[in-house]
Amino acid sequence: MAKRILAPISEGERSEAILPVLLSMAQGAGSTVRLVRVFPVPDSVVDSGGRMVAYGHQEMARLTSEALDDLGRIEAQLEGIPVESVVRFGEPVEEILLEAEAFDADLIALETSARGRLRAALAPGIAERVASRAPVPTLTLREPAGK
Repeated sequence: MAKRILAPISEGERSEAILPVLLSMAQGAGSTVRLVRVFPVPDSVVDSGGRMVAYGHQEMARLTSEALDDLGRIEAQLEGIPVESVVRFGEPVEEILLEAEAFDADLIALETSARGRLRAALAPGIAERVASRAPVPTLTLREPAGK
């Protein structure tokens, strides 16, 4: 049984379909779940007149705050389970793998949309790339196409 489950959660409700699976697995095993959201490293924000509106570090602070608020809402859905939330910046696959190592995860639980075999082979998505490189087992929940 996995005692430490890492769950990358992207923006949008589609990524929350994995929550019932996490709840069931974590309750049965007494697991801790770490939710992680990864953003690309933001550039500074410049207005149409070329004036600096926000520096990169300010944009990171804003994104972190918004993401932690959103992840807090998701934490509440995992009632009774120890949950931690983390926000990282960088290339998603690399950051997910680094977080799995930092958390000492036993399992990475991801959600992905259904893709044709040819498309997945030619241009694998984040979940497929994490699964192929992860040093721990991965659980990939595939959402049916068109959802």
